[in-house]
This record gives sequence, structure tokens and C-alpha cells, in this order.
Amino acid sequence: MADEELKKYRLSSMEEPSDEMLEALMEKVGAAARESSRKAEEAMDRMRAEVASNIARKKLRLGLL
Repeated sequence: MADEELKKYRLSSMEEPSDEMLEALMEKVGAAARESSRKAEEAMDRMRAEVASNIARKKLRLGLL
């Protein structure tokens, strides 16, 4: 299904989506959710690494390592 057709259709529309359109819409939603989850996981990994690095630096400064 063409992106233009999907953009024209709104879920609040009074007409029911075709099975093909509904499948295409759900695939786009799924792809967006997977991408969002991937980005969130990458952000969490960066934050964990930064926290671990900060802890190691503070331990070094305090002579705990």
C-alpha cells in the first residue's frame, strides 16, 4: 500500500479500513515501535556506561580502587 494512501486515511474516519490498509497501518506502527524501543535501549546503554565511568572515576579519586 502506498504511503500516500495511508496518510490520507485516518483512524477517526467514518469508513472502515480495508484489510490491506489495516495491515499496512499496523506494520508501520510496529516498525515505529521497534525503532523507538531500539533508540531507548541505546540511550539506556549510554547512560549505564556513563554512570559506570563516573563511579570508577570517583572510586579512583577516593583511593578505593
